[in-house]
Amino acid sequence: MTTVVCPGSFDPFTLGHLDVLRRTRAMFDDVVVGVAKNAGKSGLLDPEVRAGLARAALAADPATADVRVALVPGLLVDFCRDIGAVAVVKGLRGGADFDSEAPMALMNRHLTGLETVFVVGDPAYAHIASSLVKDVARYGGRIEDLVPAGVAEAVRAAFA
Repeated sequence: MTTVVCPGSFDPFTLGHLDVLRRTRAMFDDVVVGVAKNAGKSGLLDPEVRAGLARAALAADPATADVRVALVPGLLVDFCRDIGAVAVVKGLRGGADFDSEAPMALMNRHLTGLETVFVVGDPAYAHIASSLVKDVARYGGRIEDLVPAGVAEAVRAAFA
């Protein structure tokens, strides 16, 4: 069985994340969503809440119902080693995403030889970024069409 990890902060989990995970699951036997705390970002939702929202969204979709979700407690490469993952899978919306992801992929390879596979997201979701979803929600804008069921309510509650 080939295990891969799709890491991210998922703050919040979006339809773009779901899109990449559907296609990743079609390519690999075992997919684990690794919910991490990004030291460079201030989180809106607690990691446990983010993991729960991801679990609910994935379980509701037949294409991703068997995708697992776990918290990443430290370095991604250590987490991948501990669960036997052979690669990291990252979604890309465009060139800017590649520019920020490539150094991390190279560092992971430098540290342990772990490779990164890039999956280009569906252009229909290219405008959806967790940071933009939070900005829209912060000012009372509609985000229900950007995130799976239940996520909008959790984001709004965090701003309340």
